Amino acid sequence: MPILCDRLLKLKEMFNSKFGSIPKFYVRAPGRVNIIGEHIDYCGYSVLPMAVEQDMLIAVEPVKTHVLQLANTNPLYPDFSTSANNIQIDKTKPLWHNYFLCGFKGIQEHFGLSDLTGMNCLVDGNIPPSSGLSSSSALVCCAGLVTLTVLGMNLSKVELAEICAKSERYIGTEGGGMDQSISFLAEEGTAKLIEFSPLRATDVKLPSGAVFVIANSCVEMNKAATSHFNIRVMECRLAAKLLAKHKSLPWKEVLRLEEVQAKLGISLEEMLLITEDALHPEPYSPEELCKCLGISLQELKTQILSPNTQDVLTFKLYQRAKHVYSEAARVLQFKKICEEAPDNMVQLLGELMNQSHMSCRDMYECSCPELDQLVDICRKFGAQGSRLTGAGWGGCTVSIVPADKLSSFLANVHEAYYQRSNRSLAPEKQSLFATKPGGGALVFLEA
Repeated sequence: MPILCDRLLKLKEMFNSKFGSIPKFYVRAPGRVNIIGEHIDYCGYSVLPMAVEQDMLIAVEPVKTHVLQLANTNPLYPDFSTSANNIQIDKTKPLWHNYFLCGFKGIQEHFGLSDLTGMNCLVDGNIPPSSGLSSSSALVCCAGLVTLTVLGMNLSKVELAEICAKSERYIGTEGGGMDQSISFLAEEGTAKLIEFSPLRATDVKLPSGAVFVIANSCVEMNKAATSHFNIRVMECRLAAKLLAKHKSLPWKEVLRLEEVQAKLGISLEEMLLITEDALHPEPYSPEELCKCLGISLQELKTQILSPNTQDVLTFKLYQRAKHVYSEAARVLQFKKICEEAPDNMVQLLGELMNQSHMSCRDMYECSCPELDQLVDICRKFGAQGSRLTGAGWGGCTVSIVPADKLSSFLANVHEAYYQRSNRSLAPEKQSLFATKPGGGALVFLEA
């Protein structure tokens, strides 16, 4: 932990020069890399992430006033202050402080509190922003834990994860809960299979002969600033409703693709066959959806679609459902291979990661040319498997690399992707690094 100690000392000094006092405690929440299981958590399916060593760190001092003062060590993020008892979160502008406010408000509402004390907070993060490593969720989780600590209240890690997953939706992103769960439930040295409803985490031992390498495409994607993400959530919701109706299930109460499988009590492979049977590959228009479901356009817009997807003209249901059911199956295969540990396990895991990327690219359409290029480069220079990680449309790839090839892999990828373009402007360490499964969120008291 020597690097963390250095950061805490530096943060303490900056806090003192900013607020003229010493922080009472610090909270840390890690970012994460999702090894496999992309865009399926909000459909109800298990995912397989690990926490990374990069994190959000907040120095905190409770104050007697009701003012919440937020500052950031990065000068790109301006100071912000507001009344602790009048939290307003602007969905139209995903500004950094709004993610803090999500976590704060989540805890405030969970306990039904109205008269909250203020605090001075200085935020420091070393997770590359908009890179698909969950910097925004780490900030929400950090803020939730900060607020809980200031109040002197207690919650389990699972409760905290569920509150923070729900409260991040205040900013308009219809996420599923993976990011917040791993941020709280992570343990050093192991990845986790995260399951939902009810939320639980199971250790998954990764192969000892391989490392996971994260490479930043340097294309930034902000989930809350674009509608790509929420359109996919709605396409999955619509696919679930059409599949449920096709099977004469009560489709109006169905929201997620996993619910259809659970109600039918069949395998993921059988769900893929039903998808082939029930949905067509051509995009659906809002009018066709209304006809299929026997509802009016007004009902579709107000009762099913989210506010920022009401004007979408085409929905691809077949492709999205095919991705979700096949990706959910890959997560279970990945876990099984890790448990059985065959001699060729690194190769088998790599193949699953490659299939995952192909599905994200072709069926879910959440890749981009830079990510595809980076994945190809990583495979060319020794990765057994490589795929986009996080929401996509930019951000990072994750690759499984045999440990003995790591140094040549890093050198070759750096030259092929970063040096042959102006991407070398990106801070070196944030572009390409090997990572081990890190620990979850923590509170440090000022000694």
